[in-house]
Order: sequence, then structure tokens, then C-alpha cells
Amino acid sequence: MRIDAPESLDTPPSATAQEETREPLFAARGLEKVYPSGEVEVRALNGVDLDLYEGELIVLLGASGSGKSTLLNILGGLDVPSAGTLTYRGEDLTQADEGELTRFRRDSVGFIFQFYNLIPSLTARENVALITEIARDPMTPEGALQLVELDDRMDHFPSQMSGGQQQRVAIARAIAKRPEVLLCDEPTGALDIKTGITVLEAIERVNLELGTLTVLITHNSVLAEMADRVIHLSDGHIVDIRENRTRRPVRTLAW
Repeated sequence: MRIDAPESLDTPPSATAQEETREPLFAARGLEKVYPSGEVEVRALNGVDLDLYEGELIVLLGASGSGKSTLLNILGGLDVPSAGTLTYRGEDLTQADEGELTRFRRDSVGFIFQFYNLIPSLTARENVALITEIARDPMTPEGALQLVELDDRMDHFPSQMSGGQQQRVAIARAIAKRPEVLLCDEPTGALDIKTGITVLEAIERVNLELGTLTVLITHNSVLAEMADRVIHLSDGHIVDIRENRTRRPVRTLAW
């Protein structure tokens, strides 16, 4: 079975007015993150205010050290801020204990990183099943792999797949629990352009078909046009938020 992407990936004109009247999925206010470094402090985030909504595809841009990964880790419950608040569906994550953060990560968030972190001794199907066996309302491993167009690689081991195929297995593993949030930290950083396009199309398809809030870190400004909104960070601050009236499909970007 093959699940094709929609013929057009264009989104309707901006719905900013509608966003102002609906509740954000995430609401960050005054987020700060400070790391001690010897006798000095490194301020990774410095007063970030941000609302993120269901179904959006967000691209985070900025130089290394701008705070992108720190923000992503705090959104995903992998780190906690030094100051400020972050709410998810109205619940204050900054007041959550470790058990509550673990449940939040397990039930609501999918992570995709630059490196695939697959278990070499397990097939693609078995790697995805690691998540579906513990999730509350999972897809089948087969359904998740079909969504990233790996119907014919389900029983292959990582060593029998290309880098792009392995990354798509990692995407399938991340989405198999039907997360409301998908956080992607340089998911194509280790791939060539052609393979990266295939991986980004899989992420694009997941966002459109599952309605998952998707936040994508990249250094590649070309990807800005695939997003609903582009958020530019510098020195721990949000310096610009740009909204695209229409999203351009990955295949049509000026690579």
C-alpha cells in the first residue's frame, strides 16, 4: 500500500486572526536558559516569548549558538528553563516533575535528530515496534513505515539501507505513537541534497496528513519557504518571525 502526498501542498492565506482567537499548543513567556561555564555563565536563551499552534510547520533559523537546539529541547521536555514559563495545552511544564515530563515526552512528542539512532540488530519494522509497544494509541509499525514510503524496506536491517532510508525509519519511529508535536533537529544534516529532499518530503507529508505541530531546525535558509512560519534566533533572542502566505512544496524549492 502506498500513501501519496496531496497533489498540492499550498496552504490557504494566512490565518493570523484565527490564531489570535484560539489557544496555542505551546505558550512560552520570558524563557531563559543559563549554563554555568567556569566562572562565567552562558546565556543560551534570553527572554523568548512564543506561541505555537496545532498543525503548524515551523522552521527555526539561526547561526550555531543562537539558541535553536536549547529552545527545541525545552519544548520537548528534554531540558528545563532557568526562568520563564512554558505551557502545553494550558499545563505549566516548568512546574512538572521528572515523572510528568517523562509522560509528556512519551505520549505527546516525537524527536528526529541528525543521527538516526536505530538498533542495528533490528529490522525497520522492529525498530518502529519499539515505540508502538509502549505508546497509548499507536499506529501499526507497517502504517508508520508506509507513511514515509518504506513499504519495500520493512524487513531490512539498517546496514541494508541508505542514510536517507534510515532517517525515514527514524521518522516512522517518531510518528508511530501519533505525537501532537514533532521536533526535528537538523534531520538532513548528514545527508546529500537529493536524499535530504526525500527526508524533508516525509516530514512534510506527516505534518499535512497527521496535523502534527512540526518544528524544524536548520541552517539552510532555503527551507524557510516550506514553513507556515519562520523564526530567526540570534544570541538567545527571537529577532524575527516571518509568516508565509503559502507554503512551497519541498520539491519546488530553489536547491
